[in-house]
Amino acid sequence: MRVGLALLLLCGAAHAAELRNVEMDKEDGVFMLRSVVWFDAGQVPLYAVFLNYDLTHQFTRYVVESRNLSPGNDGRRRFYIRNEGCVWFYCKSFERTGSVDHEPHTFIQSTADAAMSDFESSVESWTFTTEGTGTLVEYTWAFRPKFWIPPLIGPYILKRKLERDSSHALDRIEAIARGQK
Repeated sequence: MRVGLALLLLCGAAHAAELRNVEMDKEDGVFMLRSVVWFDAGQVPLYAVFLNYDLTHQFTRYVVESRNLSPGNDGRRRFYIRNEGCVWFYCKSFERTGSVDHEPHTFIQSTADAAMSDFESSVESWTFTTEGTGTLVEYTWAFRPKFWIPPLIGPYILKRKLERDSSHALDRIEAIARGQK
């Protein structure tokens, strides 16, 4: 029984999502987040999870509300996300509403509408490629917030918080994708 449990735990650990890299920079008031994650899930179902904003709030405690919106007048997909989070003593809730462009199974880009968001600019992108038995997701987020982030230590704190808090979110994304057919 103990040997079976140990093997189950080892096998489970071998297939967990893996955060390979995370970088956070700031230049001319624009923050740039980049990450690379390997998921033990197929490219098609993983892409479907990321494209569905109705699921986003299930990934992490920082996204408290998310949903797909009706397409815009131009026919493009639209989204809404509300985040809440604290960095040390500074807590903030912020929203993004915008449009989504995508290439099936390989690329997603969301662009926030500054008039309907707490960002002067915000562009996120995900690129999906098959690697081995899973999928590599390269993520970038370039944003200029309308709210204050501590200038010298803000990027460092955000990066550390992402590295520390990401494993649950990544495992949750992977589990949802593996449940997609």
